[in-house]
Amino acid sequence: MSAWLLQHGQALRLALRRLVATPVNTLLSLLAIGIALALPAGGQMLLANALQLARNAAPAPQISLYLDLGADRRAVQDVEARLKAHPSVKSARLIAREETLARMKASEGLGDVIEALPKNPFHDAFVITPADDAPQAMEQLAAELRKLPKIGHVQLDSDWVRRLDALLRIGRTGVLLLMLLLGAGLVAVTFNTIRLQVLSGRAEIEVSRLLGATDAFIRRPFQYHGALLGLLGGLVAWLLVAGTTLWLAAPVTEVASLYRSGFVLQPLSATDSLALLAGAAALGWLGASLSVRQHFTDR
Repeated sequence: MSAWLLQHGQALRLALRRLVATPVNTLLSLLAIGIALALPAGGQMLLANALQLARNAAPAPQISLYLDLGADRRAVQDVEARLKAHPSVKSARLIAREETLARMKASEGLGDVIEALPKNPFHDAFVITPADDAPQAMEQLAAELRKLPKIGHVQLDSDWVRRLDALLRIGRTGVLLLMLLLGAGLVAVTFNTIRLQVLSGRAEIEVSRLLGATDAFIRRPFQYHGALLGLLGGLVAWLLVAGTTLWLAAPVTEVASLYRSGFVLQPLSATDSLALLAGAAALGWLGASLSVRQHFTDR
């Protein structure tokens, strides 16, 4: 185990020396990788902020549950108990038919009409806030609620959720396409950079072979070189996105305040940041591995 760690440590140090030995080429490669990765990373940041803004601006989706006109107090209490015990129901507020009747009587122009009715025409109702406001989850909950006893009608308020979900799918698809296209660009940049390193160190590779070095031993420093290029390029991308976020934060906050909103532009989350750095390093490793493998195949 110690020998394995020693070999990897030596390969990492050699990769770092190669990066430092060509500062101009390294800087240009990092800029190319960073700018390429900043596009999907920035798209993900904007998408997450757009989702947060939409959820804050739009009303919480709810389900309205109307009981039969013939439902008595016991039936209402039974439904209320079932709703409170349901794991998919975040909250349930009862609007009694008497409360609705009193409110309608107090409405201008409707009082005389309501008074003329022979009996209360309104239903007992529950306004339900679901624990999960995804369209599929709300539809499943509504289907379950329709099976409760003494239920007359279930009204699902999910149109805006569907529209938001559709827009988010388009946004996620766009970010994914950017990630795939520019990820392929990262692999290509790393491939060419490592190929130049391999060609310039061809004599060193041949000497290592004569001394008994295995292909894995020769390949390892180049793979670390590619991984470091990807990782540092991902760091450049993260800095570009973070700088853009700071630059836009003040004007976005000013616009939000004009609309009486407390929205604040958020940077990339910790999870997205780690995914960016890990993905960039992995793509750099892949590009280096492909480059070295091609060299060993062509020789």
